[in-house]
Amino acid sequence: MKPDEMKDLAVLLQKVPGLKGIEFQEVKRLADLLLESPEIGSIELKGLFGTGVVITRTGGGLPVAMPGPVLLAPATKAGDGAEAPRAAAVSALKEIKSPMVGTFYAAPEPGAEPYMKIGARVSAGQTVCIIEAMKIMNEIEADFAGVVREVCVEDAQPVEFGQVLFRMDPHG
Repeated sequence: MKPDEMKDLAVLLQKVPGLKGIEFQEVKRLADLLLESPEIGSIELKGLFGTGVVITRTGGGLPVAMPGPVLLAPATKAGDGAEAPRAAAVSALKEIKSPMVGTFYAAPEPGAEPYMKIGARVSAGQTVCIIEAMKIMNEIEADFAGVVREVCVEDAQPVEFGQVLFRMDPHG
C-alpha cells in the first residue's frame, strides 16, 4: 500500500463511528503487520457496537478469530523479504464481499455439500453462498470467474456489510 493510499485510508477510518482518533501511523502499523506476518489472514476495523480491531490468523486455510483483546503493537521489520512474494500473490486475488448484514451459509441446506471449496472453479453469476437476512435466504453470486483460493468465513457465522467472504484468483 502506497503512503498516499494509507493516508486516504486513515482519513476514511476517522469518519467511521466508534473509531475515533485513529492516526495515520496506526493504519501504517496495521498495514505493515499484515504484510510482514504471513500467519495473519486479515485485519478488520469495526465501528459502532463492534468497535475495535479484529485480527484473524490463517489456520488450515480458514481464518480463525484471535481470542482476547488486540493491542496495537509496533510492527517489526521484515528480516529477509521472504514475505514479499506472498504479499504480491495476495494482492492479485479478487474478493467477494458480503452485500448485506446477515448469517453466512456455505451450503444450500444443513448437511449438504458447500457451494464453494478452496480450489473450486467459479463462473460469473454462479451462486457461491447464501446470506440469511431477516429470515430471507439471499443467494450470493460471483461477479467474476476464477478459482477460490480462500474461504474467509465459517458456516453459520454472522457477517457484516462489505466483509470479505471469499478470495479468488481471476487468472486461475
